[in-house]
Amino acid sequence: MTRYKPNVTVACVVNHHDRYLLVEELIAGQVRLNQPAGHLEPGESLVQACTRELVEETGIQRQPDHLLRIHQWQAPDGIQFVRFSFSLTLEAPLETAPQDPQIVACHWLTRAQIEARANQLRSPLVLSAIDDFESGRHYPLSLLDDRLAPV
Repeated sequence: MTRYKPNVTVACVVNHHDRYLLVEELIAGQVRLNQPAGHLEPGESLVQACTRELVEETGIQRQPDHLLRIHQWQAPDGIQFVRFSFSLTLEAPLETAPQDPQIVACHWLTRAQIEARANQLRSPLVLSAIDDFESGRHYPLSLLDDRLAPV
């Protein structure tokens, strides 16, 4: 029997009033929009991974406020993911300065603008996480137990 080893990823719904921060990246020559997101790295807690991805992909140095949901998803190519979606609400939109060379741009978009570009979304989880945010359903970060063994 093959052992199940999903990719563990984090993503952050960054919100300011009616706008969401999405990153634009080129993947296989196509523009894709996503929340700041990426893979969990060895020795890193989920919150640390989310904070790191925010810095790398947007230049924003903030920790998420809440856990939104844990998604299990299989991409069309068969790769499976467990995605931890977080949220961060900002009092004012911050300037962005991506450090990751794969990030082409950052955009503050309304939900309607995101829906109009639905064919460019990296996965259906982008809108699903926004749905979770807009529902008001969220959980404290303390729900996550991050007692990591020293690396």
